[in-house]
Amino acid sequence: MALIALAADKGSPGVTTAAVALAAVWPRRVLLAETDPAGGDLVYRSAAAHGGPLNPNTGMLSIAATARRGLVPDQLWDHVQPLSGGLEVLVGLGIAEQAAGLAGLWPTLGHAFASLADSPHAPADVIADCGRISGDTPAAELFPHASLVLLLSRTEPEALARVRDRAAALAGKLHGGPRGAAALGNPLIGVVLIADTGNAAKLASQVNDMLVRAQTGARVVGTLADDPAGAEQLAGRRRGRLDKSLLIRSARKVTADVYQQYGAAWTVHAQAQQPPQAHGAGR
Repeated sequence: MALIALAADKGSPGVTTAAVALAAVWPRRVLLAETDPAGGDLVYRSAAAHGGPLNPNTGMLSIAATARRGLVPDQLWDHVQPLSGGLEVLVGLGIAEQAAGLAGLWPTLGHAFASLADSPHAPADVIADCGRISGDTPAAELFPHASLVLLLSRTEPEALARVRDRAAALAGKLHGGPRGAAALGNPLIGVVLIADTGNAAKLASQVNDMLVRAQTGARVVGTLADDPAGAEQLAGRRRGRLDKSLLIRSARKVTADVYQQYGAAWTVHAQAQQPPQAHGAGR
């Protein structure tokens, strides 16, 4: 299992919507962590499993005090709340100023997120919503612990230019410099395009060619439908068959493709890190 970090550059590609959509259809147990230093959105847009609001004080804010004394991966579950649909969430900070309480703790969190996969009691993948990133965002300290860093981008020319440059910058920081087509580094850097379904495949191919030519160390791993109605359904603000929405259907394809390419390697890695008596542990 693995830590998957989602992030974006400038613009509004909908990182939180993408993170929730991917987590909702993830093929194994998953914890969705709102790790955006600017603050989370789920407290304002989602209901808890009991029908009431989520508690803004239980999540990243409460875990800050725990992590100061060290953080065992299973302790993450003490700070998790279930959404009305059953998705398990580590609620984000309320405002950016609260991020000061996590200063110096981001690598500790990254290690705990990645190590949750190896828990003998309640193993899970972690999808981390890192929000918008820049050169000095503390959330980037999670990336070295991730198995996959996904950069979201819309398809306007300026957005694609930014994601190309951001991917190259990340590759330089995480991998030590540009790489050729056959030498991708770890963590893997993937790009997910938010695109109209009519031309998504063609765009994905063109953008992937651009990333390869620029030696960014990144590849397009899939496309999510630009589906405002589906996003409204996902947030509980609109009725309808969410499972039939373009957003969720495209999220299923992205997760299936990701697991086809990388899932086996993650599972082998997780098993190799476990002591023999922990192999085969259930949820």
